[in-house]
Amino acid sequence: MGAVKDPSPVLYFISIISGERERMESAKVKMTEILGDVEQATEPAAFFQTDYYEREMGKDLSRVFLLFDSLYPRDRLADVKLRTNDVETLFSSGGKRSVNIDPGYISLENVILATTKGYSHRIYLGQGIYGDLTLMYNSGTYRPLEWTYPDYGSGEAIALFNGWRAILKEKMRGKG
Repeated sequence: MGAVKDPSPVLYFISIISGERERMESAKVKMTEILGDVEQATEPAAFFQTDYYEREMGKDLSRVFLLFDSLYPRDRLADVKLRTNDVETLFSSGGKRSVNIDPGYISLENVILATTKGYSHRIYLGQGIYGDLTLMYNSGTYRPLEWTYPDYGSGEAIALFNGWRAILKEKMRGKG
C-alpha cells in the first residue's frame, strides 16, 4: 500500500477574455483579491481562435494570461473557479458576460484548467467543477493532448507555460 501524502503545490493562472479593456483591468484587480500578487502578465492579444464568445461578448476580443506569485495546494481549484464565476457575474449586464475568466494551475507534470462542463477526460473536483487535463509535461516540454483547446496547444502558449514551469521549479526549490 502506498503512503498517502500531499502533492507538491502549484502556481495558479487565469485567462481573461474581453472586448472591454476597463473590464479586463477591473477583473485583474478582483483576481488579485482571490489569488494574491501577479508574478507575470501577458500583454493583451487579439483572441481569434474561436467565435464561441462573440454572441455573448461581441467581436474584437482580447486575452491576457496572469500567473500568480504564491504557491497553493491543488485542491483549491474548484473554489477558485467558483470565485471566478462570481467575478464574471459581477461584470455581467443583461445576463451577458463582458469578461470570461478561466482559472487553472501549472504543476511540474501538467497544466490543469477548471471547467463546469464534464467530459470523458475531465475529473470531477466537487461543487460542480471539473479539472481538465490540458497539457502534459514530457521530454522537456508541455505537450497538447487530442482534446486540448487549439489556443492552449499553440507554440506560443506552450512556450509561456514552459517559462512558467521554470518559475514554479525555482519557487519550489526556495520553499524546501
